[in-house]
Amino acid sequence: MIRNLSKRAYCSMPDPRKRRVVVTGMGLVTCLGVGVDHVWGKLIKGKSGIHGLPGEEFAQLPSRVGASVPRGEGEGQYEVDRFVDKAERRAASVEAGFALAAADEALRKAAWKPVSEEDSCRTGVSVGCGMAGMHDVIDNGVAFATKGYRKVSPFLVPRILVNMPAGMITFKHGLKGVNHAVSTACATGVHSVGDAYRFIKFGDADVMVAGGTEASVLPYYMAAFCRLRALSTQYNDDPLSASRPFDQGRDGFVMSEGAAVLVLEDLQHAQARGVAILGEILGYGLSADAHHVTAPLESGEGGVRCMRAAMREAGVCAEDVGYINAHATSTPLGDLAESRAISLLFGEHTRSVAVSSTKGATGHLLGATGAAETVFSLLACSTGVIPPTLNCENPDDEINLNIVRSKAKKWHAHASGRRVALTNSFGFGGTNATLCVANFVE
Repeated sequence: MIRNLSKRAYCSMPDPRKRRVVVTGMGLVTCLGVGVDHVWGKLIKGKSGIHGLPGEEFAQLPSRVGASVPRGEGEGQYEVDRFVDKAERRAASVEAGFALAAADEALRKAAWKPVSEEDSCRTGVSVGCGMAGMHDVIDNGVAFATKGYRKVSPFLVPRILVNMPAGMITFKHGLKGVNHAVSTACATGVHSVGDAYRFIKFGDADVMVAGGTEASVLPYYMAAFCRLRALSTQYNDDPLSASRPFDQGRDGFVMSEGAAVLVLEDLQHAQARGVAILGEILGYGLSADAHHVTAPLESGEGGVRCMRAAMREAGVCAEDVGYINAHATSTPLGDLAESRAISLLFGEHTRSVAVSSTKGATGHLLGATGAAETVFSLLACSTGVIPPTLNCENPDDEINLNIVRSKAKKWHAHASGRRVALTNSFGFGGTNATLCVANFVE
């Protein structure tokens, strides 16, 4: 029986202009390893998780570099048995396992486990995926074609549903609030976190578990992207050099995988339970290029509009922003378009804002990348250390940005004590998203 819950939660609408949304937990599963502290430590030291892809199935591809999550039982490694119950194993895709691992860490860091029915109903999930379960589709398609109907797995449908990682997080942790899944290509992670931010702002939840997940270091995924000429092909013999955002020698992105999850929380809710606050979401912007299936708008105008929208909601101006975690995937067109967007928006302040792309170290996690880079941006704000852009040895002559290259950079706070950053994600179909984040200041 559902009991009556609080009048505050269900009979009044909070003023979204006054409700602040903070971050109280973060979790990461990446090619640099598992665990926020582990991954951040490697990232700021300039380590890379990119490697060559062995095996005959990759040998025929023009691109033979990738960034896989390290598997095993050692420190910083991913072992599925730790995160997915045996009873759920057949229905849980690889993407879902990654998401469960990242959510476990984030909720543990946030020290949040709903006890009452109200707590459970006021905690939601917003976790998305760019492309789910192609390997399951292909394997079952082959089984159907060669062995018939009865060889198709009864678990195929739950394994390929984009919303199943979010659903499995709700099952495991008893979260009965908003259950939301975004799929907007490479902008999925930022849209997932941004939508969760809005759910809290407008009173749909007090706590949201938000992020993205992807498992795409697979030969058929990579073959498809190679056919689009989107992946790096010139560095098969030197994998660590393959992802080179903003560099003259960039020739495509490096396929990566993993998950990132954050716990977002209404400030008053977080303060009432005395949890440590890791950062704050200040604003969220969205736009569309309305231009092309895969190519960005070369002028960068779509990026300008989503960055401006995030800054407007945050109430900050160009002089307030100290760092931009760029989407910059290491593609010739995409990096240039984003650099133009930054230059157009920041104008005379362009050289005053530090810019880096962490994809030089992590590759491109597709639907998980925006959530991972939100974590990196929040850590930069809280620690005062900006992660470097690996392999940006000779920046493109047309890119006039203050790029943090090769080594991490110290970032001094504003007189107010605040460090403000933007993180961008742009996806196929011309979908753009930006979050404005900062370290928490009372």
